[in-house]
Amino acid sequence: MGRKRSLQGLRAVVTGASQGIGRALAIEGVRRGMTVVAQARSVDLLKLLEAEVAGMNLPGTLRTVAGDVTSEADRQNLATFCLKELGGLDILVNNAGIGATGHFIDGNQDQLRKIFEVNVFGLAETTRTLLPLLKLGNSAQVINIGSIVGERAFPARSDYSSSKFAVHAFTDGLRSELSKDQVDVLMVAPGLTQTNFSQNMLKQSAKVQLDHMRGMTSEQVAEAVWNSSEKGKDRVFLTRQGRLLLLVNKLFPWLVDRIMRRKVRTLFKEEIAAREACTPVSV
Repeated sequence: MGRKRSLQGLRAVVTGASQGIGRALAIEGVRRGMTVVAQARSVDLLKLLEAEVAGMNLPGTLRTVAGDVTSEADRQNLATFCLKELGGLDILVNNAGIGATGHFIDGNQDQLRKIFEVNVFGLAETTRTLLPLLKLGNSAQVINIGSIVGERAFPARSDYSSSKFAVHAFTDGLRSELSKDQVDVLMVAPGLTQTNFSQNMLKQSAKVQLDHMRGMTSEQVAEAVWNSSEKGKDRVFLTRQGRLLLLVNKLFPWLVDRIMRRKVRTLFKEEIAAREACTPVSV
């Protein structure tokens, strides 16, 4: 377990903050009295966020910095902003991410590399860039937003799932390393969340689309993240269904494998039947 902390007055960066979970994290952080630096690529969406927060009369402060987590120059600019404008940094929330659906064989290396560039390398290098500031911060913490599929991969989501597995592994390793520097590391793994994440995917070709509207709202996820930060937790898995899936997978991984294989074969039964009909029979 990490340290319990009061969030009021702390300085935080939230990446991918123009939409969805990141946007909700920024607003909730300001609501709790933090100074939040919201980073995202879209200047226009950041301006909309600024305008909304300005009209809410919240106790904290919102600052925005346009930037891409995959750009070294943008990462350095973010660090310089935090040092010059805030005098340092206490919490980094690595939220920026992209995804894609579809079977692996139908994808390509550009798609896979793009997902890893944002979800893994962008996250890791943003952390590396801001760690010198965090080591000097108050109740310092790195929060990585993972996913339930970072513990149990789903078919037709192998690219995204594998990137989140990497995030989870990176988080666990970093947690031990940074214990000597008094920097806590928290991994929060949401399940289905009501965002437009699916509309922003690089590709959508899975036969079955997950119904994100049945999941938690972005605001509920944001509350869970900041609550977990306050309580000093190390890892949190969100949604009852997500935790149930991981429990069954831990106890009976063969059962989850069988269910998923059966689902895929059912979806592709016509293709399988056609292939078997064309296969010569040995006599």
